[in-house]
Amino acid sequence: MSETERHSRALEPELISDPDEKARVEALNGLRQYDQVLELVRQWTMPESPRFKLRISTILGLQRTALEGLSSYAGNFRPGPVEIGESKHTPPGAHLVPELVEQMCDYVNENWEDKAAIHLAAYVMWRLNWIHPFADGNGRTSRALSYLVLCVRSGYLLPGDNTIPDQIAQDKPPYYDALEKADEAWKGGTIDLSAMEELLSARLATQLADYHRAATGQSS
Repeated sequence: MSETERHSRALEPELISDPDEKARVEALNGLRQYDQVLELVRQWTMPESPRFKLRISTILGLQRTALEGLSSYAGNFRPGPVEIGESKHTPPGAHLVPELVEQMCDYVNENWEDKAAIHLAAYVMWRLNWIHPFADGNGRTSRALSYLVLCVRSGYLLPGDNTIPDQIAQDKPPYYDALEKADEAWKGGTIDLSAMEELLSARLATQLADYHRAATGQSS
């Protein structure tokens, strides 16, 4: 797998043309999106909270935060086709997106008690990328949503600053490889998330190990 970044390509005018300013806004939005995830985890893991339900509005809200000021489609599904650079996958037509995202939510909600946290997080990570419902920000939103599902299903905010989404953003080739393996399995009519589950498990172990070292005052 090439280490070239995979980017969505949709017919959309850029709101910010200066690359430095765009990078600044993306970084700021990333921090705001993480804060949004933290608040959602807090809300859904309070003792009096009802059982978690994954809703389309939550997904749209996370994407809106990631793309605010960067895309005229922030917080909305893409209106037309989109291509993924450096990927073999062709996302489904825009007219199918709302139903497919709803089905993804249904899978998580219907399997909430029966499936492990890592499986549900892996499913969301892969499936949202496969649907590619947005003109941009699909990867960022999938990683944020996956982490949200993992934390809430685990019952608490996972400790550690070197979070799974941050680790993946810093080393994307294994993530791309896991997505492609799940895509190939889906073409064959099966859901096989073993590669994605292994990736998330390894990144979780790193996050918790780094937290343990920091908490005990050990050097990294």
